[in-house]
Amino acid sequence: MSNKSIPLEYKGRPLRRKDDFIYYGSMSDPYIVMIQVLEKGNNKDLETATNLSVQLQLTDNNIKGRDAIVKRSNKSSLYAAIDVASIWLERALSKHN
Repeated sequence: MSNKSIPLEYKGRPLRRKDDFIYYGSMSDPYIVMIQVLEKGNNKDLETATNLSVQLQLTDNNIKGRDAIVKRSNKSSLYAAIDVASIWLERALSKHN
């Protein structure tokens, strides 16, 4: 068996995690979604995210900081955060084409 890691995807788009940040989408596209875990709680001895920030952002390197944020929302579960992230990203990319 190979030691290569299988990239994680959701609805055909890359999903990457770095500490408490989850990035959804490709940096080669004009938009990406950043999900930040703000709070965690325990559910039956399993640590889960209980407060997440979701931001649709432009990937243009010439746009910095707050100017790159197109939309933002807070969600109370990872499922809700990824659900809204996929909708926002799909709509933004379809309007851009």
